[in-house]
Amino acid sequence: MQTPHMNLADPILRGTGTPVRDVLERALEGRELTRADAVVLLGAQGRDLQVLCSIADLARAEDVGDEVSYVVNRNINFTNICYVGCSFCGFARHKHDEDAYDRGLDDIVARAREAWDLGASEVCIQGGIHPNKDGFWYREIIEAIKTELPDMHIHAFSPEEIHFGVEKSGGMSLHAYLKMLREAGLGTIPGTAAEILDDEIRRKLSPRKLMSGRWLEIVRAAHEVGLRSSSTLMYGHIESVEHIARHLELLRDLQKQTGGFTEFVPLGFIHHQTRLYLEQGSRPGASMPEDLRLVAVARLFLRPWIQNVQVSWVKMGWKMAQMGLLSGANDFGGTLMEESISQAAGSEHGDHIEVHEIEQLVREIGRPSYERTTTYGRREPRSDAATRPELAPSATPPIGFALGSGY
Repeated sequence: MQTPHMNLADPILRGTGTPVRDVLERALEGRELTRADAVVLLGAQGRDLQVLCSIADLARAEDVGDEVSYVVNRNINFTNICYVGCSFCGFARHKHDEDAYDRGLDDIVARAREAWDLGASEVCIQGGIHPNKDGFWYREIIEAIKTELPDMHIHAFSPEEIHFGVEKSGGMSLHAYLKMLREAGLGTIPGTAAEILDDEIRRKLSPRKLMSGRWLEIVRAAHEVGLRSSSTLMYGHIESVEHIARHLELLRDLQKQTGGFTEFVPLGFIHHQTRLYLEQGSRPGASMPEDLRLVAVARLFLRPWIQNVQVSWVKMGWKMAQMGLLSGANDFGGTLMEESISQAAGSEHGDHIEVHEIEQLVREIGRPSYERTTTYGRREPRSDAATRPELAPSATPPIGFALGSGY
């Protein structure tokens, strides 16, 4: 592993507390950090936190350089009808609720077509767990989009959705089901529905949702059939730093075995409209130090196995996203165009961002930027793509009704 140059790091480390300094020096030497090391770093405060972020930024520069990547994409949430009952979710509705919706294929394809015409290379598709759908509905979505837009990358269906699809498929194995989706045109899967990979925590967050072992089994199987995925973690609720460290270790261990993760995305809990906060007394989302610590620790703990660390501007806001890019992250995420997930839980940071706004935010911190593909290749903007205007409000339900915090 390459390590940040000691002549740059030595002045930064001066004055750092001994436990944090010891861990950072091991990181600088190229040693793989332990779970206990991650716990130490996740407790960094004050000067120690500043040093942690600076060292992570040096590591980022050596791992992936100075360029900040982003993807031009659109989120499509095809239904908010869901009966899983996650306490952190502000999105789910029962089918008879006034604001419940279930988009048909024509609507989904029209949204994908609009995104393509505006320059998108990817649609990210997720939705509620609709009890009346069978296991082949997800395939129908993929086939409908690919028929209209054969070159659009489809990044779709969380492990929770895949688990549901397998259960409703009439007896298909997990690997066979994933191969069917891949052959239909599925490109990659989002590593959402992870929350915290600790079953004690998961039973409190959502006792009816898949447990940690099943999440890992599904993601491993996806990687084995040639479907790469992102990886995520939801923080700022009822978890401890020990839970976060264990989650990161599980991701790193799986990446060593499969190499299938494209990036890591820390997702701060959006609390405002959730039962977990309003009724169950969780923390009110992540603090600024938590945001920066997690980005920095992810950079140092996951390297060299997962090289891309993304900031979620929807969760963090634009200015905190800039700070994340100065603390070990190298990817700004996507344009989204519409975002029905964090908004339902009360996010105040909007649901889309223009390419020129991303590029301006990156320039403000003195870094270059480039458009990427879903799997982190470089992409040249298409000459036939329209310049995207500010999108008018869509048929998506208004802010306050969307998949909770996007997990």
